[in-house]
Amino acid sequence: MKPDIEIARESRMLPITQIAARIGIPERALELYGPHKAKINLSYCIDCMGQTPGKLILVTATSPTPAGEGKTTTSIGLTDALNRLNRQTAACLREPSLGPVFGIKGGAAGGGYSQCVPMEDINLHFTGDLHAITAAHNTLAALLNNAIYRHKIELDPKKILWNRVLDVNDRSLRNIIVGLGRPTDGVSHQSGFDITAASEIMAILCLVRNLSDLKEKLGNILLGFDYKNKPVYCSNLGVAGALTVLLKDAIKPNLVQTMENNPAFIHGGPFANIAQGTNSIMATRFALRTNDYVVTEAGFGSDLGAEKFFNLVSPYGGFAPDITVLTTTIKALKMHGGQALARIKQENLNALSDGLSNLGRHISNLKKFHVPVVVALNKFSSDSLHEIEMVFDYCEQMGVDIALSEVWEKGGAGGEELARVVLKNLESPSEGYTPLYDWNASVEDKITIVAQEIYGAKDVEFESEAMQDIADINQLGLESLPICIAKTQKSFSDDPTKLGAPEGFTLKIKRILIAAGAGFLIPIAGRMLRMPGLPMQPAAESIDIDYDGDVVGLF
Repeated sequence: MKPDIEIARESRMLPITQIAARIGIPERALELYGPHKAKINLSYCIDCMGQTPGKLILVTATSPTPAGEGKTTTSIGLTDALNRLNRQTAACLREPSLGPVFGIKGGAAGGGYSQCVPMEDINLHFTGDLHAITAAHNTLAALLNNAIYRHKIELDPKKILWNRVLDVNDRSLRNIIVGLGRPTDGVSHQSGFDITAASEIMAILCLVRNLSDLKEKLGNILLGFDYKNKPVYCSNLGVAGALTVLLKDAIKPNLVQTMENNPAFIHGGPFANIAQGTNSIMATRFALRTNDYVVTEAGFGSDLGAEKFFNLVSPYGGFAPDITVLTTTIKALKMHGGQALARIKQENLNALSDGLSNLGRHISNLKKFHVPVVVALNKFSSDSLHEIEMVFDYCEQMGVDIALSEVWEKGGAGGEELARVVLKNLESPSEGYTPLYDWNASVEDKITIVAQEIYGAKDVEFESEAMQDIADINQLGLESLPICIAKTQKSFSDDPTKLGAPEGFTLKIKRILIAAGAGFLIPIAGRMLRMPGLPMQPAAESIDIDYDGDVVGLF
């Protein structure tokens, strides 16, 4: 017998045409992928850009722990709650990657009674966007290798920057040699695989406004350097148009629904620890023009996703959050205070008191962008009254409003308290969004500002390869690009074992990669992997399908 939650997911879904009609999208603007999924026609998206945009609500979180924070669940539940209060609201979320779905995190469509549906489709192949990005990325790799083999370009094999990608966690592909065998099998050189979510093409897709913009940014991808150390771009191969053809459908925003039949745009999926960590600006811009409120999320903690949203995504997108919702849990805060995961459900006011420093650092950081901040305490049954009171008292001392979120258990009804607090803060006057740094500052200064103001670092150490990268960046005239620091999500520092709110440390920058197509620089802090591995017990081991074709074990 199916659990109640699975029955609720299946029985409550409405035809996607009805969801679209409710926010004024005609059926002619939809490209249907069955009865419950649709893409929005590109020309219709662009035609709507003249409409007045609604309010943007950014959901972020404290530094993630195995105890969980529930950022996506909170985003969906807040969307449902605002609709229950008669505010037309849509969610804008990222597409799940198959790597985490079959790896350590599981699905990424929300949880409990705060989910987007059809959940199985969203978590698996959905509308094929990630496959299209994978194909475009690897097609460019094949075209590049062919151009080298045919001597169309004299690219130095030791200075090729373009890897391949795959949407799985496979550590054995991080470092490989290609071109082995006969002379006709290509030029041998070291290469590797990244996960699709780390592809520059994924980042590009999420930062463009139309097909022309997409084609131009694809052409700007830096592929490597020739023997004279001159740059070779995708435009030098003359294939940007062909890659755009592969992405002509992937660029269109996807429309699904929440379990309470509210619109949800799920489009694009860059990770926040190695890329910008939010859904496409096309989906957000369109949602803002068809809804009064839009709830979007930024990946991992606010030191990663939210910082990049404010400093990188907002300027490119031409929008900024009107308010930020910071999600946390008592269990996560106790872990930051030293509580062991095995005893995380036990009341421990001392550990919670110590762990509140992590919440405080995130609150202080978000205030630097001059946008109102509200804390959402994602409630669990194991949370004691004394623990809840301690978090509420702390937020009062920090000068921010806080509300309980019980959306996992109660859906939108469990988020009404949070929704009212959000609406109250939206009505209060604010200074208005301000980015943390000027794009025209030097590369070193931009990195140092983020390291000191957001991470709490005392100094930044640039290793020799990073200094050479900076020299190359300046030589190419790319020093005015924004930065997108790749760093562990587990800590404010580059050391994942330093929980809470570490300070006084030195952030070490090993390399600074150039994403000229996407339009940002990627400083690598600590040991960051662009191809994750699988855990001891991958989530795939609990996923199955029954005789009737129903997927089980996918959450």
